[in-house]
Amino acid sequence: MNKIVTSGKTIEEAVKQGLAVLGTTEDKVAVNVLEQPSKGFLGLIGVKEAKVELTLLQETPSGRPQKNPMESSVSPSLNENGTTVDRDPYEEAASFIRDVGENMGLQVEVDILQKKDGIILNISGSDLGLLIGRRGQTLDALQYLANIIANRYSETFIRITLDAENFRERRKKTLEELAARLAGRVVRTRKEVVLEPMSPQERKVIHSKLQDHPEVKTFSKGEEPNRRVVITLKQSK
Repeated sequence: MNKIVTSGKTIEEAVKQGLAVLGTTEDKVAVNVLEQPSKGFLGLIGVKEAKVELTLLQETPSGRPQKNPMESSVSPSLNENGTTVDRDPYEEAASFIRDVGENMGLQVEVDILQKKDGIILNISGSDLGLLIGRRGQTLDALQYLANIIANRYSETFIRITLDAENFRERRKKTLEELAARLAGRVVRTRKEVVLEPMSPQERKVIHSKLQDHPEVKTFSKGEEPNRRVVITLKQSK
């Protein structure tokens, strides 16, 4: 089986179900959104379920996944002379974000930045709290969709980070401060602490912050999207 169609309340849920059936990871499949949920903010949650098609990517000799051009769902663009031109995946993703902002009554700019960790789409404008959402949940959802759109226009798998008002760095600092504070509580009380559910990226921040702590250690438990970080004492030698 190298192709599957799955559905779920959200696009992310439908994709995760498909990955589970195929027994693979997101970076090894091409995702084609067949149907959006019918209602809800940004079309993420609604009465009509999302439907996606997942196709396993072919691997090049170097081991990197590559899309099968015969299965591409992207139609080529035509310039004014009628010849085909390639569409830039990052520009397509940026255009999607601008359209979302416009539909929400916001005027936003999206800059495509090359950083050492990869490509960042940085959103600027006013009232960006609506695009960021509670603890960045809306921004994460937009990032997920932006990556799906970008990879429709790319022959190789690419990953985009979406940021707004330097939220990612500010959130990282907040999580690092939280990790240090809770580690101190664990040392004082000798009782483990279980954090609220977090995304894989946020859990990674907690783990990285405490990986060299002399008295506590961390691990994750539970299933997505309710997977949590646990901070506990290291066992005495």
